[in-house]
Order: sequence, then C-alpha cells, then structure tokens
Amino acid sequence: MNFKKISFLFFLCAFFTLSSSSAQEKEIYRELYNSYEDFKEKSIEKRRFTQAKIQPLINDFDQKEHFKVTKVGESIEGRPLQLISLGKGDVDIFLWSQMHGDESTATMAIFDILNFLDAEAFSEEKEEMLKNVKLHFLPMLNPDGAERFQRRNLLGVDINRDALRLQSPESKTLKNVRDSLDADFGFNLHDQSTYYNAERTPKPATMSYLAPAYNYEKSINEVRGAAMQVIVQMNNILQEYAPGQVGRYNDDFEPRAFGDNIQKWGTSTILIESGGYPNDPEKQQIRKLNFVSILAAIFSIADEDYKNAEISKYEEIPNNDRKLFDLKLTALTYELLGEDYILDLGINQYEVQDEDLDYFYNSNISDQGDLSTYYGYEEFDASGYKFVQGKIYPETYENLEVFQQENISEILKEGYSYVVLKELPEDGFTNLPLNLVTEDFEISENLQPNFFLKKDENLEYAVINGFFIDLSKENFDVGNALILD
Repeated sequence: MNFKKISFLFFLCAFFTLSSSSAQEKEIYRELYNSYEDFKEKSIEKRRFTQAKIQPLINDFDQKEHFKVTKVGESIEGRPLQLISLGKGDVDIFLWSQMHGDESTATMAIFDILNFLDAEAFSEEKEEMLKNVKLHFLPMLNPDGAERFQRRNLLGVDINRDALRLQSPESKTLKNVRDSLDADFGFNLHDQSTYYNAERTPKPATMSYLAPAYNYEKSINEVRGAAMQVIVQMNNILQEYAPGQVGRYNDDFEPRAFGDNIQKWGTSTILIESGGYPNDPEKQQIRKLNFVSILAAIFSIADEDYKNAEISKYEEIPNNDRKLFDLKLTALTYELLGEDYILDLGINQYEVQDEDLDYFYNSNISDQGDLSTYYGYEEFDASGYKFVQGKIYPETYENLEVFQQENISEILKEGYSYVVLKELPEDGFTNLPLNLVTEDFEISENLQPNFFLKKDENLEYAVINGFFIDLSKENFDVGNALILD
C-alpha cells in the first residue's frame, strides 16, 4: 500500500472518529434539552427576584458533599457575595451573573445547572467532566441592584464599567475572585434588549455571544481565540433549538469593561447576552437555552473538543442589529389635514415597574414612516386600512365596579379606547381592553398607540396600549391598558 493510500485511510479514520464524537455529543445535548424540566429550579419562575429567593438554594448547596460555598465579598448594603465551586480538574471555569441587577436570566439558569450537577442523571458524563475542570459560580454579583431590579448598584455605578478604578465593593470582589482563581475560562452572563435582531433577518437575537476584544485593534491571541472557538461550539448547539436566532455582540474595545479586561488578564472570556424570544416575557425558554448552551460549553472545554472549532466560523455569526418592534403595522392609511398618507408604524411595549417588583406595559409609537428594513415580533399588513383615532366614551361612570357591569367589548367595537371614571383605581394599569381616564382627560395631538383600523367603513382591528386586537374574536388578549389621570 503506497503512502498516499495510507494517508487517505488515516484521514478517513480521523474524519469518522470526529464525526462520531460530534454526533454523540449532540445527542447528549438533545437529551439535556429534552430532560430540562428534571433540573429546572422550580422556586424561580419570574425574572424579578431578590437575593432572598436564592439564598436558601445557596445554603442547600453548602450542605452538599461535592459543593463548596465561599463568601468572597459583600455588596454596599452588606449582602453576601458567594462563590459555589465543585470539580477536581486543572482547568478553572468562572461564571458570574447579574452584575446588572435587572439581568437575571442566566442567574436562573445557573441554579438549573447546579441542580443538574447535583442530580444522579448523566453521572458518567459529569464524573468525566469534573475530573478535568473546576467550576466556580458567582450568581447575582449585584444583589443591591437586584433588590430594586435596576441595572446599577446602590452607588449608581455600572459595575461593568468599573474594572479599572474598582470603585465598588462588588467590582473589587469580581477582580479578586478572577485573580485568585487565575481562571482559564470566564463566562460573563447578561441580558440584552429584546429589540435586537440577528442582522438582516426578522429573527430576534435570542442569544448573543462575544469574545470581547482586549485592545483597540481587536487582536486575536490564544486567549481570545479559545473564547471564539467555544462560542462556535455553543452556536452550533443552539442552531438546533433556536435556528437563526443567535447574534454576535458588538466587539468594540471598552477599556473600562470587565469582559474586555478579564480577556486581557489572561482568562478566555465568553460574553452571553440573553435577548428576546416570542411569547416569552419571563424568559423561561431563553433560560433553558442558557442551560443547554453553557453546559455544552463546559463539556467542550473539559474534553478540549472546542479546539476543533474553526475561528473563522465565529465571524460568520450575524451581528446584533436593533430593528425589532413589538408590533409593526405596514402601509396604514393616515389622514392629515385632508390628505391621505401611507405610514408604517413601529410600536414598542415598555415595562413599568412598581414598588413590589411587579410590572405593566406602557406602550408608545417608537417610529413611523418607511420601516421596510425593520421587523416585528407581531406584524400586520395594513394595506387598505385607515387609521381611526380612538375616542373617549361619552358616559362617565362612578367607579370601576359600576363600569364593569357594561358590555365592554361592545364599547371597544364602537371605536372607544378611553372610558371616564370619577374614581380611578390606584394602580397604573388595568387588565381591561380600554384605558381608564379622569373627567378632564384630553387625547394628545401626538400619535398614540390607541387607535382603530377601518376597512369599508367597518372597524376590524384595534390597537390598545400597543396591543393588537382582532375585533371579530370573542375574547381580547390585551397585556394591559392604562389608568391615566
């Protein structure tokens, strides 16, 4: 047998070995995805939660044989910052979440991952993995911000812009833990706006990744290159569960940011940004995608499979773009000063938080005109439909209880989007499909997301507080309308 034949056979052997290994790993991730509910931390079902919710979970892991919980610092208000560690390997992987207090998706996923690591299932795979790596989780780096569900800490500092001066105790803790571990890999876990899309597509950037730059030139050394390779592996897994919904975060160098500096300090750093997913306001599906993709990354690091990934594939992940609306209406006829104009409308439903960390939506028309390069989670072709301003119902009611005795759906179908009450509820919102207002309320001259779509003299659709309603249906699914005084 000549040398060329031997080389070809060797290539075939290597190819089929790699293909078989890749197929086996993908099957494991499918099993993880399908069995996710076995590991999901059921005590956390909403995005807004405080450290008081997760502290009992941390205490439980502190009592488990293979887990070690270490207090590594305190927040400004004295809340403990704790590191949960396990594993015996030589490769240290450091994962931290919620340095922005209102970015909690990955914190939920961390406790799902910890439950997985503690469960009996997949014991052989986990044993092999934990021989090679040590895992260190720092959930909720900014508990004071989480207490208020706000981005910044109590000092008003963005922790992710405090890597140089270390003005906040939370920043000092993050730096100290990174240095003490001399971590090989770091996972910087965040949430991003739900209005990001994968560039030039209507699909939301449900997950976005970044291997942060460590200099203005955006150089690629061995450390950053390894992060890129891990991201390629994660993207390959996610394409099976959220095809086309992965983006690449902007990689402009930010000299104050932790991700950029941790990369510069020698830790291969992977930024994960959890964005939007249709009909998932509490980000439970995105939480599941975090669970699978982070575990895929850890397994890939443990068996060094990430080294087989081509860095060039990282550049093929589409950039993040910001061209999504909650609702986009196309080619709506709008009359102004006796002339008809054709407008696209882009409407967004913004969250307003109350003192109990609950929230409601206050929508606005974010843009209007030619929105042909934009997309919507919900889209409607309004060609042939005329814009009709919502009206104030002529009758005044004593209070909400009295008004609820009326046929509310019929009032809406007649083109009324506002109802006057003498006594308004104290809340800022109502679950009715009509806005409740005071007796002296006046409709703004500016375009508001409370109007109707008319065709052939019939009102067929309504938009109430930015929510699209088909008036031919029996029940109207409105997130909420507003109480305006």
